[in-house]
Amino acid sequence: MSTTLEKTMEPMQVGKDGTFADESEDTLKDMYLSFRLGDEDYCLEIRHVTEIVGIQKVTEVPDMPHYVRGVVNLRGQVIPVIDMRLRFNMPGRDYDERTCIVVISLHNSQVGLVVDTVNEVRSIEESSVSPPPKGGGAESAQYIRGLGKVGDSVKIILDTNKLLFANELSGF
Repeated sequence: MSTTLEKTMEPMQVGKDGTFADESEDTLKDMYLSFRLGDEDYCLEIRHVTEIVGIQKVTEVPDMPHYVRGVVNLRGQVIPVIDMRLRFNMPGRDYDERTCIVVISLHNSQVGLVVDTVNEVRSIEESSVSPPPKGGGAESAQYIRGLGKVGDSVKIILDTNKLLFANELSGF
């Protein structure tokens, strides 16, 4: 994990609802965790991220959607793990030492998201976020909250609440 990420996340406390609790909510405004899938960078609002752990043994659970890899036991709590490549209909790949599980709080539940690598925690001001493109019919476009302009690059900002539907969460 990068020292930038460690320094940024160190002073934050996790609240009862699984989001970061801080004296001032403004400290988390416009803050995102950036991670990579394939050749693209994606972002999640940092307030939904509870922790980042290295890839570990995933116990497969039968009769789950193809993108749900299974569950992990994280300090006594069993959490479902979603492979984000498979969720976005990208080709799967072997996990390596850079593969991480980003644990998020979603609908009062903890969910692990397998990503290729975690990049950094960064600020993307609301004025630099454009709405997602319309049309195209791509299923994964439903998860996009916006496109963040960062220098000469674009980060795909995901809508954490749409990554998994409530009825899918109830199955865990």
